[in-house]
Amino acid sequence: MTHQSVLPGKIRGGFRALRMDGVSRRFGSTTALDRLDLTIEGGEFIALLGPSGCGKSTALNCLAGLLPLTGGSIWLDDERIDPLPPEKRGFGMVFQNYALFPHLPVRGNVGFGLAVRGIPKPEMARRVDEALALVELSDQADKLPGRLSGGQQQRVAIARAIVIRPRLVLMDEPLSNLDAKLRLQMRTEIRRLHQSLGLTTVYVTHDQEEALALADRVVVLRHGLVEQIGSPEQVYTYPVNTYVAGFMGYRNLLELPVIAHEGGRVILAEPGLRLIGVAQEPFGGPTAVAAIRPDDFRVGAGQANAIRVTVEVAEFHGREMAVEG
Repeated sequence: MTHQSVLPGKIRGGFRALRMDGVSRRFGSTTALDRLDLTIEGGEFIALLGPSGCGKSTALNCLAGLLPLTGGSIWLDDERIDPLPPEKRGFGMVFQNYALFPHLPVRGNVGFGLAVRGIPKPEMARRVDEALALVELSDQADKLPGRLSGGQQQRVAIARAIVIRPRLVLMDEPLSNLDAKLRLQMRTEIRRLHQSLGLTTVYVTHDQEEALALADRVVVLRHGLVEQIGSPEQVYTYPVNTYVAGFMGYRNLLELPVIAHEGGRVILAEPGLRLIGVAQEPFGGPTAVAAIRPDDFRVGAGQANAIRVTVEVAEFHGREMAVEG
């Protein structure tokens, strides 16, 4: 199947860089976002990753103008935009719950932002048709949202966001309400649209697999603070601390006594167990945490870094078994 990019000239190159300088947001005595510094280059796909309550949606809503800042500033090239209301920022937003108008057909939902902006009807009709073609919903244009599947409704929400030709697209966990198969399909669609239209995208998710598959850079957050910013390969392979390691799939975190360390080489041991590894962060205490991915284990005997375990629970996951001991 081929896809035609009909809007790239209008969207691509909307700005050089968007800069968040010390952006903070407090709710009473609670700090939801604490001095976030982040520069987003035009055309980048940024994933804000972390568990519920880490500050990722707060950061997105501050960018969108839905939440005023309690500290810091937001700049689009040389223009400070945090004092601007949402409608003056020129951003498109895709919500977790789609936020479609149930009484308007698909065409009306997609064109709503254009109508609010006073776009003439002939141009509005043309741009709506183009956006629907991009998300492959031209044949659903006259249906009400309630007659569409979850995946189709999410496509409508994406078309509504891109039809206004935004400088930045903000996505707040847009796939969390879809089943596993649809999530994979929509993930591919989102990345395709980002690349073909030259969009700049900020994407909020708690799913590390989503973040790794979609993003050019991943921002890992905890308690409103940035833990690590890097490419998917960097945060996956070289997590800066045990929090990031745990979030990026190092499910086996073993705290063991330090027997010796020289440079980056560390030896951890306890009776019946001896591990040799590489230090990822400075430590000075008597113990350190060894982080091991499930796929780093090999079943066998007589190997270096061998761990003897008793299996308590085993779950069949198709190509692999999940084992707890």
